[in-house]
Amino acid sequence: MIAAGVFGAAGATAFTRTVSNTAETASSQVATTLTAPVGVVTPPDFSQITERYGPAVVNISVSGMTKIANPSDDGDDPFAQFFRQDPRQQRQVPVKGQGSGFIVNADGIILTNAHVVRDAKEVVVKLTDRREFVAKVLGSDPTTDVAVLKIDANHLPVVALGNVADLRVGAWVLAIGSPYGLENTVTAGVVSAKGRSLPNDGSVPFIQTDVAVNPGNSGGPLFNARGEVVGINSQIYSQTGGYQGVSFAIPIDVATKIKDQIVATGKAQHARLGVTIQDVNQALADSFKLDSPSGALVSSVEKGSPADKAGLKVGDVIRSINGKPVIVSGDLPAVVSLAMPGDKVMLGVHRDGGTQQLTAQLGDASKVPTKTASANGDATKGGKLGLALRELDPREQQELGSTGGLLVAQVGGAAEQAGVEPGDVLLSLNGTPVTTVEQVRALVTKAGKNVALLVQRGPNKIFLPVRIG
Repeated sequence: MIAAGVFGAAGATAFTRTVSNTAETASSQVATTLTAPVGVVTPPDFSQITERYGPAVVNISVSGMTKIANPSDDGDDPFAQFFRQDPRQQRQVPVKGQGSGFIVNADGIILTNAHVVRDAKEVVVKLTDRREFVAKVLGSDPTTDVAVLKIDANHLPVVALGNVADLRVGAWVLAIGSPYGLENTVTAGVVSAKGRSLPNDGSVPFIQTDVAVNPGNSGGPLFNARGEVVGINSQIYSQTGGYQGVSFAIPIDVATKIKDQIVATGKAQHARLGVTIQDVNQALADSFKLDSPSGALVSSVEKGSPADKAGLKVGDVIRSINGKPVIVSGDLPAVVSLAMPGDKVMLGVHRDGGTQQLTAQLGDASKVPTKTASANGDATKGGKLGLALRELDPREQQELGSTGGLLVAQVGGAAEQAGVEPGDVLLSLNGTPVTTVEQVRALVTKAGKNVALLVQRGPNKIFLPVRIG
């Protein structure tokens, strides 16, 4: 099975889950402690770690079926394939894939990536002693990309688990896996960053490394220099599909929490707050009078959600959760998603120049309502923002579910450079809801050099910082 994910990168560059496809391609006694002056880099000897814990790393082969269109019967007609939409003219073909995993329980519990076993009809685990077992998938969690397997064996070698909190940026780390099917391949590097939030993967605070990770390494362990597993290798950032020096691993504390839920209940649960958030850049920080460009800016609050019940409002900037600072917006979902439905969280919120503490009881992420909205119209007049605005008619207000807001009919100047588009609905300026053009002009006059516009575009709401000075 081909299991590669593309996550909004420029050009051909993509965050790619590193499962390979035949069609596509702790302890201190094992550590080597080196003392050297600062500035002198001496790599550790990973041979003892590999010898002791390598047997706990497994190769995973998956097989399944997929549907493809039948070959064209129309000879030289290059367009025939586009007219064959009848499912009865499709055929199933076998597909195979490979990944890695590691044993965490001597009775056969194995951790790997969810994308490695996705859609698999059969999963085969091969040990380093050449024994093979058909594995049962106990559960799989696409949100964190963690899956748990069980094989019918006992007295198996197991890895030791480490503490991600003790892992330091710049520390040596080691990966063992099966890149391109080459079993028990060892590669090493350093931790490049921690708590990395990736596009469409905001619920996992990834460990970034420069360890060589390639297709087939997915699901394999990432060891620290003491021989303890600190992560599961999951994704790479690549323009070619192969290793380019940027790899990402799921922290082992995240994986262990998901594993415990799956073993106990067969599935994992995730909590939700019910807000849309975005990063705070310097322009937005200036607009909201923040002391630094940090936090998660709330651009929408779902009605009736835990956030709504807690009193969160559009324009709030969440600066902490449970006492832990929120530096970038991804810090918030990384905590919320790994909490349990019903858990309470304390939110430190910046609002109107002051700080408030709010308590939210989290909901269930599996129960997410959907809604749509639209807005259309034409123009009247704007101001020095470069906007031509008009009031919404009753039908448009009903579609948006709001009695306020102004339709952006034309845009230019500073607003256009900031990304405002015709058809957007201007909802607020610097956190103040707007309903008339005169109100916008008055707010702009006293706003200074920067304003934050909250606009709605289709079903989405986003703050756009505009420099007007």
